Amino acid sequence: MKKERYSVTGMTCSACSAHVQKAVSAVNGVQSVQVNLLQNNMTVEFDETIVTPDSIFSAVKKAGYGAMPLQTDSTSAANSQPVISTHADRNRLIWSIVFLIPLFYIGMGHMIGFPLPSFLQGHSSMMLIALIELVLVIPILFLNRTYFIKGITTLLHGAPTMDTLIALGSAASFGYSLYATFAIAYQMGQMDMDAAHSHMNQLYYESAGMILTLISLGKFLETRSKAKTTDAISALVKLTPQTALVRRDGIEQEIPTASIQVGDTILVKTGSAIPADGTVLTGQGSVDESALTGESLPVEKKTGDRILSATVCRSGYLEYRAEQIGADTTLSQIIKLVEEAGSSKAPIARLADKISGVFVPIVIGIAIVTLLVWLLTGNPFNMALKAAVSVLVISCPCALGLATPTAIMVGTGQGAKNGVLIKSAESLETAHSVKAVVLDKTGTLTEGVPAVIDVLPEKTVSAEELLSVAYALEQPSEHPLAAAISTYCKTNAVPLQAVEQFTQTAGQGVSGVVNGMHCLGGNRKMMQENGITLPNTAKQDAFAKSGKTPLYFAANGKLLGTLTAADPIRQTSRTAVAAMQKMGLDVILLTGDNQMTAEAIAKQAGITHVIAEVLPQDKAMQVKQLQANGKKTAMIGDGINDAPALAQADVGIAIGAGTDAAIASADIVLMRNDLQDAVTAIQLSRATIRNIKQNLFWAFIYNLIGIPIAAGVFYPILGWELNPMFGAAAMSFSSIFVVGNALRLRRFRPFGKGKNHANTTNTVSQLQATSDETIIQIKGMMCEHCVAAVTRALQGLDGVESVRVVLKENRAYLNGTVSDTDIRQAIQAAGYKVTKIQR
Repeated sequence: MKKERYSVTGMTCSACSAHVQKAVSAVNGVQSVQVNLLQNNMTVEFDETIVTPDSIFSAVKKAGYGAMPLQTDSTSAANSQPVISTHADRNRLIWSIVFLIPLFYIGMGHMIGFPLPSFLQGHSSMMLIALIELVLVIPILFLNRTYFIKGITTLLHGAPTMDTLIALGSAASFGYSLYATFAIAYQMGQMDMDAAHSHMNQLYYESAGMILTLISLGKFLETRSKAKTTDAISALVKLTPQTALVRRDGIEQEIPTASIQVGDTILVKTGSAIPADGTVLTGQGSVDESALTGESLPVEKKTGDRILSATVCRSGYLEYRAEQIGADTTLSQIIKLVEEAGSSKAPIARLADKISGVFVPIVIGIAIVTLLVWLLTGNPFNMALKAAVSVLVISCPCALGLATPTAIMVGTGQGAKNGVLIKSAESLETAHSVKAVVLDKTGTLTEGVPAVIDVLPEKTVSAEELLSVAYALEQPSEHPLAAAISTYCKTNAVPLQAVEQFTQTAGQGVSGVVNGMHCLGGNRKMMQENGITLPNTAKQDAFAKSGKTPLYFAANGKLLGTLTAADPIRQTSRTAVAAMQKMGLDVILLTGDNQMTAEAIAKQAGITHVIAEVLPQDKAMQVKQLQANGKKTAMIGDGINDAPALAQADVGIAIGAGTDAAIASADIVLMRNDLQDAVTAIQLSRATIRNIKQNLFWAFIYNLIGIPIAAGVFYPILGWELNPMFGAAAMSFSSIFVVGNALRLRRFRPFGKGKNHANTTNTVSQLQATSDETIIQIKGMMCEHCVAAVTRALQGLDGVESVRVVLKENRAYLNGTVSDTDIRQAIQAAGYKVTKIQR
């Protein structure tokens, strides 16, 4: 199967898109087709051995529309946006208004107290008035002839659209007025002025002109509004610089970005935008990635670091190798995801799509019935015709067709703007009804990078001796805990000794010969199998309860000491969890860690539901069990180890979009490693679906109320009668209202940056204040390095079970039994000041 997107021309309403979808679906070999009225394109999945693009284009052409390959490049979004009104469209509207003003003045001015010129007054001027109105309306009809061409063409194809309704309504008004004009001439020729005057009251030239002009005005405004729905994508497209500075054959030269080749060395100076993805070869700089990730703080980049297109070097100088260019860059992939999400259909739109497919024929039927009922009840033909025309021009299939795609496009665009990539409209809709959120621990709830917390040598062993052996054993290992120990030793200037006969034992640890001693480093199992006596069980349990992993080191059969490592919880995780709980979600920690360690981490995050000791392959079964209990479930993980669970969940959310596996396995991809963005995704989903429901309600209610009023259902009871001009105005307004309502989503603020976050933060503070944590107010912290320093200082105190340091609050939250004096001294020794301790 092959999946392609094609441009579609000639669509003006949801009935058009329904007809195109029906025509293409009927082609043998087409598996599925989704037509996007907002972007004027369609996505077709077909068997390329059976059907060709030309046969698809032919089917579209037979339906009365046009189709062609979608022009794409590295910034293809520019081609998929709604076509902005051209200069010709604007001119057509202006000239229509120019002719309409005198037409309306002559036809309706006297009814609202405006005097007619003297040469148009009196019975003798009736024919002159009719001819002037005819002369004025003909240019309006000609300027807006596209409605007649498209409307009649689609009617002849048996697939009438909104253009058909407009064409029939304005043509009926014009045709009957033309008949009345000839009748006036005839009656005046017979000198029957009373009869001529009665026909004078049946001129509806101004209605025909007003209908076409108002519809054109509505379409003009609607198109401009629709263009704004893709502002987020437009902003991303504009991020790519037009030129790049490269070094080829030792010569620096400025070339167009499109000419960059894989392997080129690109030079980036302060203030320059980065044109392609790659790896830093040399230099150091601070890069603003906010456009892609939503992260406001610049990220430091050095040799070996990954660098992305559309980001900006705020300071420093970088040289990097181009590895992904054009359509392969991260920016292009983001744009593609947003485009595909905007092109997809949400399940909530299915009813509107079904109605749109039969809406116009039904309206034409209602108009005919209205005409006949008025005539059969003894009313004059002009009243019957006016009611029928009002039914035709007030009916609006556009509002139904635009209700969902406009909101989806704005919603997914806002998500992309804030580092939340939503892959389909269905995912966006499903996320709003999630009742349970399952969190992976490592890299999702925690930082994902373990760090050494405690150095606990035995009584006859010095810390330096313990660390020296540990460094020698762990430095050759690639295990994450080994990396944590090596980093700690390097930071503390521990000398690295050589290790011989180095061996790694899976599931246990490492061993080797250091300074002639046979040394071991690993978990409890390794020590037990080698006959090493460990600290008492209570002490080991204390490590687990505080979320720490103990690593034991021994030499020549004697225990040297213990190093503990922990994967610290992210600063924002507790805030995000509290926000989810406030939203009514059941938050569950799902991890392979032992029960005590998992519960310790969960306690720090404020999670009460823990499922521990689960193998990666069994995580999907746990998610399936939650679903079996009737809970729509979201799984949040890294998208690699958790891929089966992400696929099983109703909504899979990959946090930290650094790999293709994350994008492939998840429904929603978060560009930052921040759980708060998952809150943003769910809140955005709820806001978008709420907006869609408002749009659909308006579209249905408008037609359910407007059509009966236009048909004159209430005329016998309340005397309500609708002029076709007001019907046309209402029709135009309905579409503008739907698009305008969708644009309100542009005011959506991600979690942590808007009003809602303030309320949640207060809730978190209340949770913290009422817990058993000690709250420490600290002065002097300015960055993440300060946070790390304070964390290490507090974790080094005896009796500390867990520590969380929140930079934006200038606070530390401590669990355990420690005196105020010890806390103050530890923080002061780290270079900071305690201003308040609250228990």
